[in-house]
Amino acid sequence: MIFVTVGTQLPFDRLVEAMDGWARQHPAEPVIAQVGSTRARFPNLDARPWFSRRDHDRLLRDARVVVAHAGMGSVLTALGAGVPIVVMPRLARLGEHRDDHQLETARRLAALRKLVVAWDERELPDLIDSLLAGPGTPREGTSGRSQFVASFGAIVRCELALAGGAAPLP
Repeated sequence: MIFVTVGTQLPFDRLVEAMDGWARQHPAEPVIAQVGSTRARFPNLDARPWFSRRDHDRLLRDARVVVAHAGMGSVLTALGAGVPIVVMPRLARLGEHRDDHQLETARRLAALRKLVVAWDERELPDLIDSLLAGPGTPREGTSGRSQFVASFGAIVRCELALAGGAAPLP
């Protein structure tokens, strides 16, 4: 099963439409998507505006691959669960966000080599296929995962504090 999540702020139909197309081509692989508040319809997905926290966590934990926007909550949750994740950043020029901070987030995360970035919807299908075809879609061991998530969280807190001129948080 592939779990798609777009977060809670704005619709991200470009990502979900790409996943709907992928699901049409791969009917044997269930795709469940949290699509937020959108008027669009996605006939090839089990698409819902929201999931309870409990259902969200269960779906994420059971997924073979998570596909998400480049929001830190989605990224850290997937990494914390050890699930392979493909992110696609929202673009301000397309009205998907108020600025392009997700591009910078995606660049930095890609440099850490802990996830895969689809820079646009055309790249997404091949990246998902590659992750699913990989050697068992490996999941990182718990100790390495926890250490990475904790370290990355500390980096994010420091960068946010520096951007605001405040002292870094513990």
